[in-house]
Amino acid sequence: MTAAFEACIQAVQRGGVIAYPTEAVYGLGCDPAQLAAVQRVLTLKQRPAHKGLILIAADFDQLAPYLLPLDSVTHARVMATWPGAVTWILPAQPHVSPLIRGEHDTLAVRVSAHPTCRALCLRLGHPLISTSANLSTLPPARDAQAVAAQFGTLLDGIVDAPVGGQAQPTEIRQGLTGEIVRFS
Repeated sequence: MTAAFEACIQAVQRGGVIAYPTEAVYGLGCDPAQLAAVQRVLTLKQRPAHKGLILIAADFDQLAPYLLPLDSVTHARVMATWPGAVTWILPAQPHVSPLIRGEHDTLAVRVSAHPTCRALCLRLGHPLISTSANLSTLPPARDAQAVAAQFGTLLDGIVDAPVGGQAQPTEIRQGLTGEIVRFS
Protein backbone atom coordinates (compact mmCIF):
# COMPACT_ATOMS: atom_id res chain seq x y z
CA MET A 1 0.00 0.00 0.00
CA THR A 2 1.00 3.62 -0.41
CA ALA A 3 2.55 5.91 2.18
CA ALA A 4 -0.71 7.90 2.26
CA PHE A 5 -2.64 4.70 3.04
CA GLU A 6 -0.24 3.90 5.89
CA ALA A 7 -0.56 7.47 7.19
CA CYS A 8 -4.34 7.00 7.30
CA ILE A 9 -3.93 3.72 9.22
CA GLN A 10 -1.72 5.49 11.75
CA ALA A 11 -4.21 8.38 12.00
CA VAL A 12 -7.05 5.96 12.86
CA GLN A 13 -4.85 4.18 15.41
CA ARG A 14 -4.13 7.55 17.07
CA GLY A 15 -7.86 8.37 17.29
CA GLY A 16 -8.10 10.36 14.08
CA VAL A 17 -10.83 10.69 11.47
CA ILE A 18 -10.19 9.79 7.83
CA ALA A 19 -12.10 9.72 4.56
CA TYR A 20 -11.99 6.73 2.25
CA PRO A 21 -13.83 5.41 -0.84
CA THR A 22 -16.71 2.97 -0.44
CA GLU A 23 -18.99 1.22 -2.91
CA ALA A 24 -20.65 4.46 -4.12
CA VAL A 25 -19.37 7.49 -2.19
CA TYR A 26 -16.57 8.53 0.10
CA GLY A 27 -17.02 7.71 3.78
CA LEU A 28 -15.85 9.36 6.97
CA GLY A 29 -14.54 6.91 9.50
CA CYS A 30 -12.62 6.19 12.65
CA ASP A 31 -12.02 3.45 15.19
CA PRO A 32 -15.41 2.66 16.80
CA ALA A 33 -13.65 1.93 20.11
CA GLN A 34 -12.41 5.53 20.31
CA LEU A 35 -15.58 7.43 21.23
CA ALA A 36 -13.95 10.87 21.05
CA ALA A 37 -13.21 10.12 17.39
CA VAL A 38 -16.79 8.91 16.84
CA GLN A 39 -18.08 12.17 18.33
CA ARG A 40 -15.72 14.08 16.04
CA VAL A 41 -17.20 12.28 12.99
CA LEU A 42 -20.69 13.33 14.09
CA THR A 43 -19.54 16.92 14.67
CA LEU A 44 -17.68 17.17 11.35
CA LYS A 45 -20.66 15.84 9.43
CA GLN A 46 -23.14 17.84 11.54
CA ARG A 47 -25.10 14.61 12.02
CA PRO A 48 -27.35 14.14 15.05
CA ALA A 49 -26.13 11.26 17.23
CA HIS A 50 -29.63 9.77 17.57
CA LYS A 51 -29.54 8.60 13.92
CA GLY A 52 -26.64 6.20 14.45
CA LEU A 53 -23.76 5.27 12.18
CA ILE A 54 -22.65 2.26 10.13
CA LEU A 55 -19.79 -0.11 10.90
CA ILE A 56 -17.96 -1.58 7.91
CA ALA A 57 -15.66 -4.57 8.17
CA ALA A 58 -13.50 -6.94 6.17
CA ASP A 59 -15.35 -9.98 7.53
CA PHE A 60 -18.15 -10.94 9.89
CA ASP A 61 -15.73 -11.80 12.71
CA GLN A 62 -14.81 -8.10 13.00
CA LEU A 63 -18.48 -7.22 13.54
CA ALA A 64 -19.40 -10.07 15.91
CA PRO A 65 -18.29 -8.29 19.13
CA TYR A 66 -20.79 -5.50 18.38
CA LEU A 67 -23.76 -7.76 17.63
CA LEU A 68 -26.00 -10.10 19.55
CA PRO A 69 -25.85 -13.70 18.25
CA LEU A 70 -27.93 -14.21 15.11
CA ASP A 71 -30.35 -17.06 14.58
CA SER A 72 -29.44 -19.37 11.71
CA VAL A 73 -32.05 -17.94 9.29
CA THR A 74 -30.92 -14.33 9.82
CA HIS A 75 -27.26 -15.33 9.66
CA ALA A 76 -27.80 -17.13 6.34
CA ARG A 77 -29.80 -14.19 4.91
CA VAL A 78 -27.08 -11.71 5.80
CA MET A 79 -24.11 -13.84 4.77
CA ALA A 80 -25.66 -14.46 1.34
CA THR A 81 -25.10 -10.76 0.53
CA TRP A 82 -21.58 -10.33 1.96
CA PRO A 83 -19.06 -9.21 1.09
CA GLY A 84 -21.17 -6.76 -0.83
CA ALA A 85 -23.04 -3.50 -1.01
CA VAL A 86 -25.83 -4.37 1.42
CA THR A 87 -25.94 -2.84 4.90
CA TRP A 88 -27.92 -4.80 7.48
CA ILE A 89 -29.58 -3.52 10.64
CA LEU A 90 -28.95 -6.16 13.30
CA PRO A 91 -29.43 -6.41 17.09
CA ALA A 92 -26.57 -4.66 18.88
CA GLN A 93 -24.74 -5.76 22.01
CA PRO A 94 -25.90 -3.61 24.96
CA HIS A 95 -22.38 -2.21 25.44
CA VAL A 96 -22.34 -0.53 21.99
CA SER A 97 -22.29 3.22 22.55
CA PRO A 98 -25.33 5.30 21.60
CA LEU A 99 -22.86 7.44 19.64
CA ILE A 100 -22.60 4.49 17.24
CA ARG A 101 -26.06 2.89 17.36
CA GLY A 102 -28.01 6.09 17.95
CA GLU A 103 -31.29 5.73 19.80
CA HIS A 104 -31.68 2.16 18.53
CA ASP A 105 -31.01 -1.25 20.04
CA THR A 106 -29.73 -2.26 16.62
CA LEU A 107 -26.64 -1.46 14.60
CA ALA A 108 -26.15 -0.91 10.86
CA VAL A 109 -23.27 -3.11 9.63
CA ARG A 110 -21.70 -4.16 6.34
CA VAL A 111 -18.93 -6.47 5.21
CA SER A 112 -17.69 -4.44 2.29
CA ALA A 113 -16.52 -5.80 -1.03
CA HIS A 114 -14.71 -2.54 -1.83
CA PRO A 115 -10.98 -3.31 -1.92
CA THR A 116 -9.91 -0.14 -0.10
CA CYS A 117 -12.48 -0.62 2.70
CA ARG A 118 -11.43 -4.22 3.11
CA ALA A 119 -7.72 -3.31 3.11
CA LEU A 120 -8.27 -0.63 5.77
CA CYS A 121 -10.21 -2.98 8.04
CA LEU A 122 -7.78 -5.86 7.51
CA ARG A 123 -4.77 -3.66 8.23
CA LEU A 124 -6.43 -2.16 11.33
CA GLY A 125 -7.77 -5.51 12.55
CA HIS A 126 -11.18 -4.04 13.37
CA PRO A 127 -14.20 -2.41 11.75
CA LEU A 128 -14.47 1.28 10.88
CA ILE A 129 -17.21 3.77 11.49
CA SER A 130 -18.70 4.66 8.13
CA THR A 131 -20.95 7.55 7.18
CA SER A 132 -21.03 9.42 3.91
CA ALA A 133 -18.36 12.11 3.61
CA ASN A 134 -20.44 15.24 3.41
CA LEU A 135 -21.94 17.90 5.56
CA SER A 136 -25.52 16.85 6.27
CA THR A 137 -26.84 19.54 3.91
CA LEU A 138 -24.64 18.63 0.91
CA PRO A 139 -24.50 15.63 -1.43
CA PRO A 140 -21.98 12.88 -0.57
CA ALA A 141 -18.47 13.30 -1.96
CA ARG A 142 -17.53 10.87 -4.72
CA ASP A 143 -13.79 11.64 -4.91
CA ALA A 144 -10.93 12.81 -2.71
CA GLN A 145 -11.04 16.34 -4.15
CA ALA A 146 -14.71 16.77 -3.19
CA VAL A 147 -13.91 15.53 0.33
CA ALA A 148 -11.06 18.04 0.63
CA ALA A 149 -13.33 20.83 -0.64
CA GLN A 150 -15.93 20.11 2.07
CA PHE A 151 -13.62 19.32 5.00
CA GLY A 152 -10.24 20.87 4.18
CA THR A 153 -7.73 20.24 6.94
CA LEU A 154 -10.36 19.06 9.46
CA LEU A 155 -9.59 15.43 8.58
CA ASP A 156 -6.51 13.48 9.61
CA GLY A 157 -6.19 11.81 6.22
CA ILE A 158 -7.87 10.97 2.93
CA VAL A 159 -7.34 7.69 1.09
CA ASP A 160 -7.32 8.82 -2.55
CA ALA A 161 -8.72 5.88 -4.52
CA PRO A 162 -11.79 5.37 -6.73
CA VAL A 163 -15.22 4.63 -5.32
CA GLY A 164 -16.91 1.42 -6.41
CA GLY A 165 -19.36 1.09 -9.26
CA GLN A 166 -22.56 1.75 -7.29
CA ALA A 167 -24.52 4.81 -8.41
CA GLN A 168 -26.25 5.23 -5.02
CA PRO A 169 -25.25 4.56 -1.40
CA THR A 170 -25.69 0.97 -0.27
CA GLU A 171 -29.04 -0.64 0.25
CA ILE A 172 -30.06 -0.98 3.90
CA ARG A 173 -32.16 -3.93 5.09
CA GLN A 174 -33.70 -4.98 8.38
CA GLY A 175 -31.85 -8.12 9.44
CA LEU A 176 -34.68 -9.87 11.21
CA THR A 177 -37.23 -9.40 8.40
CA GLY A 178 -35.18 -8.80 5.25
CA GLU A 179 -37.29 -5.67 4.61
CA ILE A 180 -35.52 -3.01 2.52
CA VAL A 181 -35.23 0.26 4.46
CA ARG A 182 -33.24 2.20 1.82
CA PHE A 183 -32.85 1.25 -1.83
CA SER A 184 -29.45 1.55 -3.45
